[in-house]
Amino acid sequence: MNNILDYYEFSNFFKDESGSFSGNEISFTELNETHFLIFEKEKEQFNLYVSKYSGKKDIGKKEPEILELVVKNYDKSISEHRVALRKYVE
Repeated sequence: MNNILDYYEFSNFFKDESGSFSGNEISFTELNETHFLIFEKEKEQFNLYVSKYSGKKDIGKKEPEILELVVKNYDKSISEHRVALRKYVE
């Protein structure tokens, strides 16, 4: 998983304080000024979301304007999961 996070330039994981991710740790990468991909670390699994915030400083602090689950329990060995991620970043 670290290879994917590094390749797509996701941030380090940090604790969500907004309540949107149940206090789990999250990591994000910027798609543009207001849209972001977020990985939520939930126990031993990773969930991938696309989100909209007014800016990246709000991630993990305020609730997103839009939050859509893209892949639950992301697994890089599953082709559909990789395609879903690439759809947003390439």
